[in-house]
Amino acid sequence: MSFTRNTDDVNNIKAMAKRMRLNALDMALESGNNGSHLGGGLSCIEILAVLYGKVMDYDVANPEKFERDRFIPSKNHCVLAHLPALCEAGYIEKNELLEFQKDGGRLTGYPMRKEIGLEYSGGSLGMAISVGIGIALKFKEKKVDNKVYILLGDGELNEGSIWEAFMSAAHYHLDNLVAIIDRNHLSYDGDTEEVMGIEPLSTKLESFNWHVTECDGHDVESLFEAFDDVLEGKPHVIVAETVKGKGVSFIENRREWHHHRLSKDEYEQAIEEITKA
Repeated sequence: MSFTRNTDDVNNIKAMAKRMRLNALDMALESGNNGSHLGGGLSCIEILAVLYGKVMDYDVANPEKFERDRFIPSKNHCVLAHLPALCEAGYIEKNELLEFQKDGGRLTGYPMRKEIGLEYSGGSLGMAISVGIGIALKFKEKKVDNKVYILLGDGELNEGSIWEAFMSAAHYHLDNLVAIIDRNHLSYDGDTEEVMGIEPLSTKLESFNWHVTECDGHDVESLFEAFDDVLEGKPHVIVAETVKGKGVSFIENRREWHHHRLSKDEYEQAIEEITKA
């Protein structure tokens, strides 16, 4: 895959990412005492902005068309990034984002609603990449030139099923599969290297016969280059270095913000920081 981009594209995606962060904070505030996954949502904002703003092939008017790219959120606690991205794409109206986690709404829990671009309902970590492999194999069988994008958390790499899937994707030469690892170095239990070390990550992935690209997961141009760096015959994995809670000083690199309630005062401070950034 190769896609054209220019300075306007970069600036547009940066503006989109800022709007997504602001919408994520609105959703977090509206979730009230339910709390929300702020840390892991804010860490992957730029990744999803680039995917939905430039890279992926989808059709809002025909959301279940077979010939469409798929985004499968393995780390489905990226919901505060994913739903704002779907809003930017045109699947969801902005006012519906404020129904997040409200009874009777479409945006509760981890729903699977293809009509609004939600392709995967979540579940235990480690499962989604195998779902993505199944879709990628079907694309190959049908000779459909679309891709499957899987977003993985780095803490999720402790799951053995992930590595079985890495082995399987390479065996079947699934060059239509792109895995993105949100490498924010922090899981709910703490620093990923202290909980269960995964480094040297890129070396391990290369040994599983994946094409590996490392990038800055908050730099739009770096992400563009990473998505464009493909190799025929091999699945592609992007190791995106990120900051958990990116953009909000009191959330960044704080494990307690993996899932937390946002107060009104905290919301106002966060909005000010992102607006001025």
